[in-house]
Formats: sequence, structure tokens, C-alpha cells
Amino acid sequence: MKFRKVLLGAAAILGAVTLAACSSGSKTEKTSSDKWETYQTNKSITIGFDNTFVPMGFENESGQNVGFDIELAEAVFAEYDIKVKWQPINWDMKETELNNETIDLIWNGYSVTKERQEKVLFTDSYMVNEQVLVTKKSSNITAVDGMSGKVLGAQAGSAGYSMFEANSEILKDIVSGNDATQYSTFTEALIDLDNGRIDGLLIDRVYANYYLTEEGILDDYNIIDAGYETDAFAAGARKSDTTLVEKINEAFKVLYEKGKFQEISEKWFGEDVATENVK
Repeated sequence: MKFRKVLLGAAAILGAVTLAACSSGSKTEKTSSDKWETYQTNKSITIGFDNTFVPMGFENESGQNVGFDIELAEAVFAEYDIKVKWQPINWDMKETELNNETIDLIWNGYSVTKERQEKVLFTDSYMVNEQVLVTKKSSNITAVDGMSGKVLGAQAGSAGYSMFEANSEILKDIVSGNDATQYSTFTEALIDLDNGRIDGLLIDRVYANYYLTEEGILDDYNIIDAGYETDAFAAGARKSDTTLVEKINEAFKVLYEKGKFQEISEKWFGEDVATENVK
């Protein structure tokens, strides 16, 4: 299938890249300060992302980083004549990478949660997302309660897994082992779902829709509302980088006024996905 070969290859090298990135940073949390002037002087900023997360940010067949968040972030920093350096990371280690200063931002379908707000400073949210349960139609699991005694999968460090843990009455209390099999990437999890190694997958709706559509297998799967509250995507910075966050928020509005935000949105989703914060 078209995306599997590319995304599995990217996933295979992700661990090695992340270890290299971690080794270049301090093993302890650094004392940070507002670094906006540094980004401007260097005309560069490093953003950490999961390079398998379609359609937000991923490596395509040509080895290029593409996706909605890739284009949006680059458009934001083009407003300040700053070039983005994209750093693939292990998504489960994203906040550690940020605090160790191996990256300057987390930006790749990064959902705002209370737990994460304690660790990072979020920009304004720019897009609404929701968690869904994906099952094979052949399984006859068409609702959340159909997962009773079944094996669930989720991405490690994802907003979906955090919601799963925090709202045990929805899925956690009924699935096998009262826990989910955790994967480094959603791609790996979807392959296990296809092969019957798990019965359902808790996943971002944007990823599920895009991946299954591009693979031409959307009709073979159920996409079920998991019952959690909707969440929203934003970029995450170190708590000290207040100017950076202010500048990103300002650029969101400028891009929307110019129509650039809508142009990127239409390209990847066929509609304007901007939240009221952006408009």
C-alpha cells in the first residue's frame, strides 16, 4: 500500500534519530529563557514532529517533509524570515526533547490537554480534533461497548491514550487487561488492526480518515465516536518562550487575513478548519 512502505521506513529510523538528538542535549532539564531574539538572529528554529503522522506532518515517498502542519509552521515563520528545521522525534519523548532543548517547539497534531499544559506553553489552538475508535467491519464491532473483553491499541504518548487513562469508564474498564497495547506510530497500530492482532484502535480522526482513504480501504473499517470530549491542536513551547508563542499567535491571524491559512487548509482537508482563535 502506498503509505505503508514510506511510513514504516520512517518509523524504522525514528528511534535512531531520536537517540542521536537526545545525546546532543543535556541529560538534565536546562534553565531556559525567552529565546525569540536568538531565533531571529540565527534565522532558524527547530521543530520536533512525528514524521509518520499523516496528514499533519510526515515524510513522503520522495523523502520530503510534507503535511498541513509542515506548511502552516513554515508559513508562520516565513512572516519573520525564520527557517524551520524539522526534527523527527519519538512522540512519547516530545516534552523531554523540548526541555532538553534538542527542539524548540512541538508541532504536529499536538492536542492541548491539562496534563500537557503543566509541561509546555501552548499557542492558540488552530484546529479542532477528536478521538475515534477504528474497527474492521468484519469484526462487527460498531460501538464502544462492543470492545468489551477485546484488545485495544493506541499510540504511546498520544492525547488519545491520555484520555483513555483519564476516563476509565469509557473504554479502559471494559477492554482486555484494562489497558491498551501502545505503539510508537499509528501506522504500526493500523497494520496490527488489519492483521487482527488488536480489535480496535483509539486514534485521531484526521489521521484515520486520511490514511484509510489514501490506502483505499476506508469502506472496510468503522470509524466510531469514542465518546471523549473534542480536543484542539496547538504548538507547544517551553514555558519561558513567551515571545515565541505571542509571535506565532500573531502570525496565525495574519495568515488568515491573507487567505494563506485557508489555502493550506483547503489543500489538505478540502475545507477551512481554522478555529475562532485564528480568525
